[in-house]
Amino acid sequence: MKFTRLAIPDVVLIEPKIFRDHRGYFLEAWNRADFRSAGIDPDFVQDNQSKSGKNVLRGLHYQIKWPQGKLVRVLSGVIFDVAVDLRRSSPTFGRWVGAVLSADSFQALWIPPKFAHGFRVLSDSAEILYKAADYYAPEYERTIRYDDPEIGIDWNLTEPPICSERDLNASGIRDAEVYE
Repeated sequence: MKFTRLAIPDVVLIEPKIFRDHRGYFLEAWNRADFRSAGIDPDFVQDNQSKSGKNVLRGLHYQIKWPQGKLVRVLSGVIFDVAVDLRRSSPTFGRWVGAVLSADSFQALWIPPKFAHGFRVLSDSAEILYKAADYYAPEYERTIRYDDPEIGIDWNLTEPPICSERDLNASGIRDAEVYE
């Protein structure tokens, strides 16, 4: 596997080795030893899968207690996946990084705990699978508005995205609960 640290070094793009032949392909999507050697050692406890249509934007989501590290992969389609650093003591607090993930590329994105996560579907539909390093705790779930100007994510929107009411009514980072 190839591990590439992005502009916020705690967020890592992962490219597996793909073995192809006339029958199809094989790859290792997760290998604890490889991840440990890259300095990533989560204890995954839950797998989540979602399907969304074109221009659906989910996020920016996080849990204020029991923060979830996430390993995000696309099973079908294409998304623009984003992580926002919510650690107030971090030199990259409030900054974001993003990557285009697709089923065809087989790439995954490691989003560490204490980051908000969101994505926008670029294809007609997309199925996303992500491994979570802590359990879902709805009472601690928080949302930051996807278009917060203080964060300034370039979603490359040509029309308003399709969002949940919760995401549309979220506050900006200035009023959000964050980590110290």
